[in-house]
Amino acid sequence: MQVTSLLKQTIKNEQLLNLSQKVIDEKRLTPAEGLYLYTHAELSLLALLANYIREKRHGNKTYFNKNFHIEPTNICVYDCKFCSYSRKLREKDDYEAWELSEEQIYDAIKSYNNQDITEVHIVGGVHPKMGLEYFKNLIKNIKQIRPDLHVKAFTAVELEYMCRKANVSYKEGLQILKDAGQGSLPGGGAEIFDETIREQICKDKCTSAQWLEMHEAAHAVGMPSNATMLYGHLENYEHLIDHMTRLRDLQDKTGGFNAFIPLKFRNKNNQMSEIEEVSIIEDLKVFAMSRIYLDNFNHIKAYWPMIGRKTTQLLLSFGVNDIDGTVDDSTKIYSMAGSEEQKPVMTSQQMIDLIKQVGRQPIERDSVYNELNDYSVLELN
Repeated sequence: MQVTSLLKQTIKNEQLLNLSQKVIDEKRLTPAEGLYLYTHAELSLLALLANYIREKRHGNKTYFNKNFHIEPTNICVYDCKFCSYSRKLREKDDYEAWELSEEQIYDAIKSYNNQDITEVHIVGGVHPKMGLEYFKNLIKNIKQIRPDLHVKAFTAVELEYMCRKANVSYKEGLQILKDAGQGSLPGGGAEIFDETIREQICKDKCTSAQWLEMHEAAHAVGMPSNATMLYGHLENYEHLIDHMTRLRDLQDKTGGFNAFIPLKFRNKNNQMSEIEEVSIIEDLKVFAMSRIYLDNFNHIKAYWPMIGRKTTQLLLSFGVNDIDGTVDDSTKIYSMAGSEEQKPVMTSQQMIDLIKQVGRQPIERDSVYNELNDYSVLELN
């Protein structure tokens, strides 16, 4: 009631007022309405609406988990113009190219044996010699080393290549990986779904339709997933709304997405370096609109190694209720593109402090959002 009164006092544009009231009443915005709100609303209004939804669903709770990344290789068959991470096979002697052996991967897993890490996140380049059979065995062996570890692995881009090379359907490939011990999918590779933009920035990898089909197949075999959106490059607000609409439609159908993560384009060391990075104002708008528009996604995540710690704290008032995990300097995907976090390491205590500093409640979760520890009432040992 107080929010409605505030809206009436401050909004003079009748259409904006009506759309704002619709959001407060938990009624779905159409794509046209979402686009109007995105293009006409002040940042303060988007913040108010996004934070209202966030607090109605989660109160002050802000989630994080204890995880680390393994990136088996950055050698990749694809040529995404925005990517600062990948290297071609012929560039293997490049000091920035790597290809971990299986033993190196298992040693990385074992190095966390005495730590209460709950998740390993496995993504990397699409290597022509690392196929479905290779990764099936890799996951099996990881689960033998650490049975309790949740394996979140492989973007839809990696999976499409694996399944195509193995001549199996998406469901068959995903079932093989699930049987080996994989628990969920990350959301990478979505980039932007608009086909005209995709043609310009990543035309040789899986299509938008294939990305969506892969996640639908994952949900069908019982593997939840995340979804992402790359913003701040060639797209406009209409493309962002279209992207979120396609995700919203699939979530209506399957209910299998855990979280949505907007990913900011970083312009260092890639083929799109001439594009200036968008401002923090645009960052805040993207996250707020994500929370407002994606009414059937429970969680909006800020990936702190990409967006930075200070902006992550700000975003907790713009609809965000999850800040990902401890990461432990085990990812290079964004540091190579010039993200603020060149050495992305946060201890559990640092994450707890970061959340508490802005008046929020730190909750450690597992990979599918079961609450493990409430650090607003517990002290970290």
